[in-house]
Amino acid sequence: VDSSSRKDWRGGRAASGNIIPSSTGAAKAVTKVIPSLQGKLTGMAFRVPTIDVSVVDLTCKLEKETTYEEICAHIKALSEGKMKGVLGYCDEPLVSTDFESDSRSSIFDAQAGIMLNPSFVKLVAWYDNEWGYSSRVVDLMKMCAAVDAKASA
Repeated sequence: VDSSSRKDWRGGRAASGNIIPSSTGAAKAVTKVIPSLQGKLTGMAFRVPTIDVSVVDLTCKLEKETTYEEICAHIKALSEGKMKGVLGYCDEPLVSTDFESDSRSSIFDAQAGIMLNPSFVKLVAWYDNEWGYSSRVVDLMKMCAAVDAKASA
C-alpha cells in the first residue's frame, strides 16, 4: 500500500501510477435533474493519472432502432443549435489534454463511439470538470443578475 485511506483502500494508492476504480455521484446527480432516468442509470469512475479532463462512457439500450450516423448528426445539430456552448461535437482524433480549459460541459467524440447493433450504442464524451463546471456557474450568475435587473426595473 502506498498510503492509507480509511474511506477507500484503493483511494490510498498512488494516483500517479495507477488506474483506480472509484465511485461517483454523477449518475445520482443526473437522476435529480432528469427524474425519468431513476432506476435506469448507474455509473462508476476510474481515477487516472492525468492532470485534468475526464471522459464519459455511456452505454445505451435504445427503444427505437437507429444508426450511429443518425445519432452523430443529431448531437452535432444540438451542439450547433440550442446547446451551443454547453455541448460540443468532435470528429477529430483528440486526447484528454486537447480538452483542457474547454468551457463546454461535454464534448461528444464521434470517432470513439461504437454501435453494437441498431438498438445498442456506446457514446463517449470528454469534459474538463473544473473549467466546464465553473463556466456553468458563471452562466447561472449571469442569469440571476439578469432576473434581478429585470425585477429591479
